[in-house]
Formats: sequence, C-alpha cells, structure tokens
Amino acid sequence: MTPTPVLFDVVALTEDLPTHGLSRGQVGTVVEKYEGGAMEVEFSDGSGRTYALLALRPDQVLVLRFAPEAA
Repeated sequence: MTPTPVLFDVVALTEDLPTHGLSRGQVGTVVEKYEGGAMEVEFSDGSGRTYALLALRPDQVLVLRFAPEAA
C-alpha cells in the first residue's frame, strides 16, 4: 500500500507534466493539503528557488523515505 502524502513529505512525480515543465521523478515538497486528497507541491532548485508550485493528486506522486520503515 502506498502511503498517503502528508504535509512536508518529500515526494517524486510519477508522471511527466510537460505543460508545467516537469518530468517523472522530479522531487518536491508537500506544502499544503486540500479537502478531497489533493495537495500543493513545491518544486525548488538547489538554491531553494521555487520553479514550480502546483496542485497534484495523490496518485501523481510517490512519497520518498530516507530511513527504514516497517513494511
């Protein structure tokens, strides 16, 4: 089961979004949650400058984990 993203989770896109200049695998941070499950995700460069900010559905992202968790 894929975990549902929560506020401040680091996520990766699961699909290309060419109209926004984003590709599958790009990494962003959940900065807002909306009713119905949608979330606002911020994509930033290495200097911290935002280059994309858009609302996504949970199925459009994969939550990234940096430490082991029980399966």
